[in-house]
Amino acid sequence: MAGGSGNTATGTLPADERAGAAPVTFAELVAARSADDRTGLCFEDDTWTWREVVAEARRRGGLARELSADADGPWHLGLFLENGPEHLFWLLGAALAGIPVVELNPTRRGAELARDIGFTDCGVVVTETSRSPLIDGLVPDVPLLTADADAYKERLAAAAPLPEDAPAVSPDTYFSLVFTSGTTSAPKAVICSQERLGRISLQQRDRRGLTSDDVFYVVMPMFHSNAIMAGIAPAVATGGRLVLRRRFSASGFLPDVRRYGVTFFNYVGKPLSYILAVPERDDDADNPLKIAFGNEAAERDIAAFGRRFGCQVIDSYGSSEGEIRLNRVPGTPPGSLGVAPEGTAVVDPDTMEECPPARFDEHGSLLNGDEAIGEIVDKTGAARFEGYYNNPEATAKRVRNGWVWSGDLAYRDEAGYWYFAGRDSDWLRVDGENFAAAPVERLLARFDAFDDVAVYAVPDEHVGDQVMAAVALVPGASFDPAAFAAFLDAQPDLGTKWAPRYVRVVTELPRTATNKVIKRPLRTEAWKTADPVYRRDGAGYTLLS
Repeated sequence: MAGGSGNTATGTLPADERAGAAPVTFAELVAARSADDRTGLCFEDDTWTWREVVAEARRRGGLARELSADADGPWHLGLFLENGPEHLFWLLGAALAGIPVVELNPTRRGAELARDIGFTDCGVVVTETSRSPLIDGLVPDVPLLTADADAYKERLAAAAPLPEDAPAVSPDTYFSLVFTSGTTSAPKAVICSQERLGRISLQQRDRRGLTSDDVFYVVMPMFHSNAIMAGIAPAVATGGRLVLRRRFSASGFLPDVRRYGVTFFNYVGKPLSYILAVPERDDDADNPLKIAFGNEAAERDIAAFGRRFGCQVIDSYGSSEGEIRLNRVPGTPPGSLGVAPEGTAVVDPDTMEECPPARFDEHGSLLNGDEAIGEIVDKTGAARFEGYYNNPEATAKRVRNGWVWSGDLAYRDEAGYWYFAGRDSDWLRVDGENFAAAPVERLLARFDAFDDVAVYAVPDEHVGDQVMAAVALVPGASFDPAAFAAFLDAQPDLGTKWAPRYVRVVTELPRTATNKVIKRPLRTEAWKTADPVYRRDGAGYTLLS
């Protein structure tokens, strides 16, 4: 069927492996590690067995129960901690206690951070000395626990640990509220139940063939779903070893992989690029790493990372909300996200009809972007989407017509392979022609001097939009306008309206703490910036004064 939901002769993703099985909660998976004397956690020079990890978690779960005992209404546990053992112990302890965790974003400040704490009903916030100035007094009626203070240690020592025979946590109990990245609007708190994280833990284990012999390297910030769902969850499910690092270091990556015997690394955004920027050595592939799993890496970085470090890179598309995923499979063309499960479709939001397959010319140029590009929709995932906390408007916007709307754009070829086309705010309309930003970004990324590219619409002086590109250069490179113009002229698949009217050269693109590009300030500033901006006039580019 033209524009169908992903089933083609090429292949599709399998249905969920545990469809119809009894739900397993994340708390059950944590409790299953209670008598496990294998090494469960490494942090810097310290190690804990899984038995010790769970015991520490039970102590904090007991304290959380004590603190929430007199709550009248929703009571959630805010975590404002760096990556480290204390963060993990609270995360797992709250799971065992059945108390929802709110992972607070440390890049938020002032009124925005206070808003995050208040509307998610945090009853207490656990922080540390390095971060307490950012939060102390911000929400006066929400007490703080400073995890590296003497008073905290005394309070924790006096609390009764959760008993091992405590009542089971219900599958529909909230495990966490994790904020979206906020690249296009204010961050929303995604609900993740105990059942959902339990399911994800087992799926991650089974899809990747992970076992208790694997060593999981978690350097992405733990306030983000990638660290929890792609790193911590499968480590708990397998009983493998979890290696936490306070923060990501490109130069420290390979030494850590060798030191701890890392076999599995999760990422989101630019980490592969940063690691590849470290000078290459002949023995880089001499390491135990088997899998790098994540999303949003550049196509050239996926190939280069796998080749240089001798591992498999699995870069997929997935939403924090959890109901939509696309995975690369053998035979996936370069630049494609891969294939999708039955029920996932590209839909025109105006007509509610599935978009027809993309057509290309002999150079690979997309011929029918107007009709082929639509929003990624899951027609079967509404039951799996658990909603945004305290935000019925955003929940209703995401679930319409009984379908889940991702807010992301894509198109598919005749064989059923998917291609990302940007956010739903990434449409451009130039001289009456509509197209998406992501294909333009992929093309511009071929220019040797560009390390990072963001394409967005700015107002045309008459009507509609013009294309603007903000570019970060590879180290040591400079922007040569004549060379860039010649590069564009040589691209056979350059759309007729794609050539940027403006090119802004930046030191780095604005990003969230999880490395997602934020285009809002770029659009707002347009060419009114202290950065060098070049304007296309005719076939060449000149520097704006």
